[in-house]
Amino acid sequence: MHMVRKGLAVFVAMLALVAPATAETIANPVAQFSGLDKITGRITTFDVYINETVQFGALQITPRACYTRPPTETQRTTVFVEVDQVNLSGKIERIFTGWMFADSPALNAIDHAVYDIWLLDCKQGSDVPPPTAG
Repeated sequence: MHMVRKGLAVFVAMLALVAPATAETIANPVAQFSGLDKITGRITTFDVYINETVQFGALQITPRACYTRPPTETQRTTVFVEVDQVNLSGKIERIFTGWMFADSPALNAIDHAVYDIWLLDCKQGSDVPPPTAG
């Protein structure tokens, strides 16, 4: 029995050595999305600053956090986003809140009859000027 415990302890210690360390995440101020208008077939790529809301068709997209990993780590680009739909009478309804993954766009996709939106990347900057404080 003592030998089994010792063997188990050695095994657990070896696992700790080979298990990858938790990757450091980098918070980014800009999320880059692509959106598809299913009626026109047009795909648009657009940048959105964290906590900024942009309109894509009848949808309003508000990223709350956008993370990447250092270039030396396995890439995992994620965004926490809120998506609202504006109906014809101007009423706003939340249709999605959650994480989207650039490497798995279908995992948490926006389920909408006219529009598809997916995360492309998280960036440190954009050609689009940041929203004005006010």
